[in-house]
Amino acid sequence: MKNPASPAIKPAEMTTIDFSNSGEPLQRTTAPKIEKSDDEWRCQLSPEQFQITRHDGTERAFTGKYWDLHDRGIYRCVCCGTPLFSSETKFESGTGWPSFWEPLAKENVELVQDESLGMRRTAVNCRRCDAHLGHVFPDGPRPTGLRFCMNSASLDFEKNKE
Repeated sequence: MKNPASPAIKPAEMTTIDFSNSGEPLQRTTAPKIEKSDDEWRCQLSPEQFQITRHDGTERAFTGKYWDLHDRGIYRCVCCGTPLFSSETKFESGTGWPSFWEPLAKENVELVQDESLGMRRTAVNCRRCDAHLGHVFPDGPRPTGLRFCMNSASLDFEKNKE
């Protein structure tokens, strides 16, 4: 039973930037960080999406639905809808995963050290819901020199209707 004298712990407030499907910034949004149980995520996501986003999984190369997509639009977090990447920064990396040279807004992603599998890498997570998206590597094209190598299963693509 909760102690009425102690306040409930609220999730941290997160500020992200929302974008239109054409990649135009719309507004800053401040809302609580999304926190759900594994059972709640399982009800919302496919088994593959759940394994990748909630348990740091990786899909096999050349199997995801977006690795070879060339339509114009934006890629959102499959878990919470936060806008993450634009087709304008997508490039052919030859790796078999959708790759981008920068996120739509640095406020929408979080970089986390990943030392799993005996390697030292930098994981990319959605800042709003902590979904694992993929990894970033320092071997991308100009202007950033970065390759945000994402799992298709962690993304939801919205085609530019303009």
